[in-house]
Amino acid sequence: MNDSTPTSDSEPAIRVLTRGVTAEELAAVTAVIDAAVDEELAELHDDVRADPSAWERSQRSLRGPLHPDAGAWRSFSA
Repeated sequence: MNDSTPTSDSEPAIRVLTRGVTAEELAAVTAVIDAAVDEELAELHDDVRADPSAWERSQRSLRGPLHPDAGAWRSFSA
């Protein structure tokens, strides 16, 4: 459990340590934090890719370069 996780139903999720914060200021800070969390969650969900399309599945990687050695061209025949 971290500091932002409430430990009981009566404890608030956000604890303000600054004195003299008005309800409007607290509401504004809460709205900004809420929007930032929502934006981050949306970005995380957007990064999840769907299954590859038929076009993507049909693509094969390029063959690596051939490096002939002495007698290498004749060695594959049994």
